Amino acid sequence: MERVLIKNVKVGEQNKVQGFLENIRDKKTMAFLVVRDITGKLQVTIEKEKYPEIAEAISGLLPHSVVTLEGMVVTNDFVKMGGIEMLPEKIVVESRAEALPLGPDANIDTRLDYRWIDLRTEKNQLMFQMQTEMVKSFREYALENNCIEIHTPKLIGTASESGSEVFELDYFDGKAYLAQSPQFYKQMAMASGFERIFEVGPVFRAEKSNTNKHATEFTGFDVEISYIESFEDVMKFEEEMLAYALKNLKEKYGEKIKEVFGKEIVVPTLPFPRMKLSEVYAELKERYNFEVPEQEMNDLTTEAERMCKKLSMDKFGHEFLFVTDYPPMKRAFYHMRKNGIPQGYDLIWNGVEITTGAQREHRYEVLKAQAEEKGLQNDVKFYLEFFKYGCPPHGGFGLGVDRLTMLLTDESIKEVEFLFRGPNRLTP
Repeated sequence: MERVLIKNVKVGEQNKVQGFLENIRDKKTMAFLVVRDITGKLQVTIEKEKYPEIAEAISGLLPHSVVTLEGMVVTNDFVKMGGIEMLPEKIVVESRAEALPLGPDANIDTRLDYRWIDLRTEKNQLMFQMQTEMVKSFREYALENNCIEIHTPKLIGTASESGSEVFELDYFDGKAYLAQSPQFYKQMAMASGFERIFEVGPVFRAEKSNTNKHATEFTGFDVEISYIESFEDVMKFEEEMLAYALKNLKEKYGEKIKEVFGKEIVVPTLPFPRMKLSEVYAELKERYNFEVPEQEMNDLTTEAERMCKKLSMDKFGHEFLFVTDYPPMKRAFYHMRKNGIPQGYDLIWNGVEITTGAQREHRYEVLKAQAEEKGLQNDVKFYLEFFKYGCPPHGGFGLGVDRLTMLLTDESIKEVEFLFRGPNRLTP
């Protein structure tokens, strides 16, 4: 008999189900089990006198043991789980669980120590089902828009971008670094004539940040596209991709997300609102009397970022906000500039920055001068080579998959990564 997922069991027929035991009530003449797989739960009712070998098999079993059960599934109005139950005729105990080392009230660090057990909950498994649907939708949108998927190296020979916040490691007789971004190789693909690419892969940041949204390793979704006219083309690609993914997510998991996390998935209207950085600070002051010191107005402070949630909802009725026109000192050297203004943006979603995107500088001499301006000409010498032999105008962006999941669920970064990595966390 082939295994049937619990969501697909057929009433009035013999079924074979497999999963973890969530609950066991072993009475004198009857035993009641709740078995769970990735798709749902099923009550199992055992008549001990009728099936003594099954009664013996479950004797002493603890929750989280793994079992295979075969039997008839019937209706029973007294059963809360869908009004059905299995009357098993055969059981195989695949794995006996010991008493769990953590309870429902365990703190996050203890739960991370035993992450494989912590992940067994419906809530945690739903998070990764959501994440799967989201990345699938990003991929679909990118592929429908003529993108090629690439996989760039994570071991690199030069500290990428700025020379800071990278992990250095021994590499045979020399040094190597873990890539803090696929940025340079995405642009190399543009110089290779790939025209449109995307990548899903790990990103490494050597930041000693202990916050609810930072990690030393996370999963990024990156896009780069050629022959753009301005960074507006990049913004259009991103907003349409996000709207497509959120629409799919709402259709597939909207009700479940609302039930488990109490969150309503809002499919955003297009286009997303846009504001210049100076306009954001002017409106924050006018509307909410919110000000920051003059020397901090060259970038969005953490508190100003949070205030963008209220500003965007009050002004536009929108969860998303593109913020543009940052000064050069706060943008990467490879951002194209027009009249001295970097042609890029940050995308804020519900008060949290989820993207930095831009049109890149593709002209070799200009790019070289901008690298020299920041003192990076030696660090990025290999990168500058990409632009010596012709390169189309291009731009792109990167999204943190884990941060998006965090915002969708209102959970911390530690909760939404399969295995969190931070300054004090390298195991399991």
